[in-house]
Amino acid sequence: MDSPVTQAQYATQLSDDTLRDMYRAMLLSRRLDERCWALHRQGKIAFHVSAIGHEGLQVAAAFALNRGIDFTYPYYRDLAFCIALGLTPLDFMLSVFGKAGEPSSGGRQMPSHWSSREKHIVSQSSVVAVQVPQAAGTAFAINYKRKVGLLAADDTTQPRLAYASVGEGGTSQGEWHEAMNWAGIHKLPFICMVENNQYAISVPFDKQSAVPLVERAHGYGVIGVQVDGNDVFATYDAVRAAAERAYTGEGATLIEAITYRLVPHSSDDDDRSYRTREEVQEWKQKDPLLRFQAELLNQGVLTQARIDAFEEAIQASITEAQQQAEAAPDPDIASGLSGVYAEETI
Repeated sequence: MDSPVTQAQYATQLSDDTLRDMYRAMLLSRRLDERCWALHRQGKIAFHVSAIGHEGLQVAAAFALNRGIDFTYPYYRDLAFCIALGLTPLDFMLSVFGKAGEPSSGGRQMPSHWSSREKHIVSQSSVVAVQVPQAAGTAFAINYKRKVGLLAADDTTQPRLAYASVGEGGTSQGEWHEAMNWAGIHKLPFICMVENNQYAISVPFDKQSAVPLVERAHGYGVIGVQVDGNDVFATYDAVRAAAERAYTGEGATLIEAITYRLVPHSSDDDDRSYRTREEVQEWKQKDPLLRFQAELLNQGVLTQARIDAFEEAIQASITEAQQQAEAAPDPDIASGLSGVYAEETI
């Protein structure tokens, strides 16, 4: 594991307004997530996959990138990451209700399969981990443009790196290894964030790997960093330092963020069959949202009055989004093949 990254302390340069924006994004993700669990139990939506417990590392990562400019390949658990990139409660509600105006696929994909040309979120497949080689390929294209003079390394208006996230279970897929090897060989401007939440659905991490994931980095010739994913400041530092290396041509970084999902894998999973309630309760004491809130209160960045105001405004926005999504039209069946085949005119 490489250590210089954690000494960067970029997070100390974050303004109070930015820290409050980060807290608000985490809180919005948590409350939106909780509402979706309730909607599923009420039988109003068919499926939900949760980001609860991952909010800290995801928001930290998004804020450490050049948001809306750098290319991102998030995976299905990245609700908080996408909110930090600009996803709205209505966007997500349209997704879970499968409505026609849903921005990622017009209601054709499962929810949490993100896509936004405007926000530079690249459309993803449902197949686990295939977003990683796609992101490495994008990083190769960025590298190539630099080499032939089509992209200046200091041009902040253009994408200068590709970021992919994946669960630790996804690193057992061959595609992940191929992408990391490619990134090391070509010294790509690439960041792979592994959100290690300890379980690949029901398989514990010690049944997936004999070594910490971060130790694999040297085998691929990339920098490896392990970070406490429930620590917003530490994760921000790690991603920001990785971004700076990518921007300056120093190559790729594998970040293993240690975290825990505080709820089942998805709305269709019963986690009582593979982990104890005591273990879950222990990790709830490390909840990244409550931890960040306590840190900001201690610094005087937040007050209880401001927290209450955030809560009230966020709950109102989620309720409004839910009502709009429930009232929105379903996708037109006649448009089922739109966007699947080229529409050629003769």
